[in-house]
Parts: sequence; structure tokens; C-alpha cells
Amino acid sequence: MYRSLNDEMKEKFGQKVYKLALEGGFTCPNRDGTLGTRGCIFCLGGSGDFAEKLCPSVTEQIEKAKGRVAHKNPSGKYIAYFQSFTNTYGPVEKMRTLFGEAISHPDVVGLSVGTRPDCLSEETVELLSDLNKIKPVWVELGLQTIHEKTAEYIRRGYHLSVFDDAVSRLKKAGIYVVVHMIIGLPGETPEMIWETAEYIGKSGADGIKLQLLHVLEGTDLADDFAAGKFSVLEMEEYISVLEECIRRIPKEMTVHRLTGDGSKRHLVAPLWSADKKRVLNAINLAFEKDEVIQGSAL
Repeated sequence: MYRSLNDEMKEKFGQKVYKLALEGGFTCPNRDGTLGTRGCIFCLGGSGDFAEKLCPSVTEQIEKAKGRVAHKNPSGKYIAYFQSFTNTYGPVEKMRTLFGEAISHPDVVGLSVGTRPDCLSEETVELLSDLNKIKPVWVELGLQTIHEKTAEYIRRGYHLSVFDDAVSRLKKAGIYVVVHMIIGLPGETPEMIWETAEYIGKSGADGIKLQLLHVLEGTDLADDFAAGKFSVLEMEEYISVLEECIRRIPKEMTVHRLTGDGSKRHLVAPLWSADKKRVLNAINLAFEKDEVIQGSAL
């Protein structure tokens, strides 16, 4: 049976804990001209489609985000998740102020910071390590693929060795690491996708987020899709590839996500992914039949 995020939360905190997606007002080296100006080829809003809008204070953001999910979360405990863009790309003092305010909130039991492996200075890692002594800190790294040809196509902007170094330094500092990968990137075979999952499993990271490729309008990826340069996975194909990814990671690695939400109003393909309940039910059914996995996606 794979280890789910719910399992880990109950083990660490004794109850179900919800993540609150927050906006820190950061940008990205792929957008400010340092590496590029158009972002990754699939990126529309810095992965922050569901993040709470920027407010005068982090506390205000947290309260607004809590209001959205409080009815689902009787425990009233949350992970403060800085999701949008690259949340360690900026002055360390800004991070200290934002992250410090979030982690000091009485209803926040931990901090999660979404970022790029090439945006982790020694000062930043030291700050995250200090905060980790107050409450648990996770760093979420957007790897997406280990294949350099694909990485170049999606305009990731760093080599695999940079990811390896980031994981090593974060783990040395005692920080929990989650790695994001995308299933269904153009040109990648199932075998290539499984190789990425296996690599992440051996990287030293603690958790993995598996994400279906979403084609969103307004992105360069949508232009390539419209031009017929690639096709997207059908649901049955996705689940089949997903199952093998789960088989290839260590049983002790926590699976933080099995699919993902694309903004429905911007979704171009695959349209089947818009019905998340149907997708999760199909994943559950497949997993129930799989003696190696046997777990619940919900």
C-alpha cells in the first residue's frame, strides 16, 4: 500500500490537516528576464490558480483562505502553503517576514514553500532550517522531468544536477522535501515517465506530487497543442502510467498528489480531467485491483 498525505498528516498531527494556498508576491527567474520572460511552457499563473489573493498581511490571507475550507476541516489546523511562482526568489528578509508571520499563526501547524531548485541560496536554506525548528517546514521543488530534452522544451531553465544539489542541501539542513513531476509531457514515453518517478524515489526526497499535464489557454503549450504537435493522455492511459509510477517509488515515500486541478475556465485539454471526482473514483477502482498498491486516492 502506498503512503498517502492523509496518512502522514494523521501520523504527524493526529488529525486531518488542510493546506491553505497563499500568495507571497514573488515572481520567477523565468518571467523577470533573468532566464526568460514567458515562464515555463505550461505555466499560466505561476501554479497559483487556487491561491488566496495577495492581501496587506499574511494573517489576513490565512483567515480568508480558512473561510473557504473551514466547513471541510473540523480540526481547524492548517499548513500554510506559499504556492504561486517561486517563493524563495527574492530578498531573504522578505521571506523571513512572510514565512515568520505565517508560521506564527495559532492555527498553522506547518509551512510549505513552493520553489525552484536553482533559487535556494545558502542564506535561504539557513532561514528555512531556523523556521523548521519552530514548526515543520516543507520545500516543494518543481522538477517535472529528469529528461534534459523535455526540460529544454518546457523551458525549465536548470539542469538535473541543480536539483540533485538542492535536495542534498535541504536534507542536510533537516528540511522535508516534496518533488513535483508531470505525467504526459510532450514527447515522453511511459518508460521515460517511470524513469523520472524512479529517480525521484532514489533522490532522498520525502514526498512526491504526481501531476497530469494540463493544457491551459493563453500558454505556449496551448499553441503547440492547437498546432497538433502533441496529444494528451486519455484517462485510462494516465491511470495506467500512474500505477507504475507508484510501484517504482519506495513504500515509505509519501504521495502528496495523484492527479491535480487545472483551472476549468482555462482548461483546453484533457477535458476529462475537469471531473475530478470521476477521476479519483477511477483511480480508486484501479488501485483496489492492484495488489502492489491497494490504497485510496481520496
